[in-house]
Amino acid sequence: MEEKVVLVTEKDEVLGLMEKMQAHENGILHRAFSVFLYNSKGEMLLQKRAAEKYHSPNQWTNACCSHPRMEETYEQAAKRRIKEELGIDCELEEKFWFIYKADVGQNLWEHELDHVFVGNYEGEFNLNKEEVAEVRYISLENLNIELENNPENFTEWFKIILEEYKHHF
Repeated sequence: MEEKVVLVTEKDEVLGLMEKMQAHENGILHRAFSVFLYNSKGEMLLQKRAAEKYHSPNQWTNACCSHPRMEETYEQAAKRRIKEELGIDCELEEKFWFIYKADVGQNLWEHELDHVFVGNYEGEFNLNKEEVAEVRYISLENLNIELENNPENFTEWFKIILEEYKHHF
């Protein structure tokens, strides 16, 4: 099945649908969401993208990022994808949204109106190995050290979203 993204204006007004790869090749603004999950120690969950992903394989990123479908709210989409990717359910709270554009290599762009959600999760994961190679929790202090020493190990959008996230908290 061809996956489509919802094209929008900078005010989140729907313009229509486009095949995901075409939107990424042309850097066209579309809806997205990002989920940050924490454990009881305040550590952030990171996921390592599967080696088979068509862009940014084997790179670390936040718990979950994806795109809502046309008739889906941002929150519904976020809950759907954490179930599909991580095999979990948890409560999420939307914190903010912003627009960014990131070069993800191979002449592909993420140009997204991104709604950012936060949640807490303690428990087991049932990873979808086509999406996620592994997960781990990390303290923000250690994350900052890793990002400084090895930025190439992290997705471009995660670096952008994390900086924006820090401005809101």
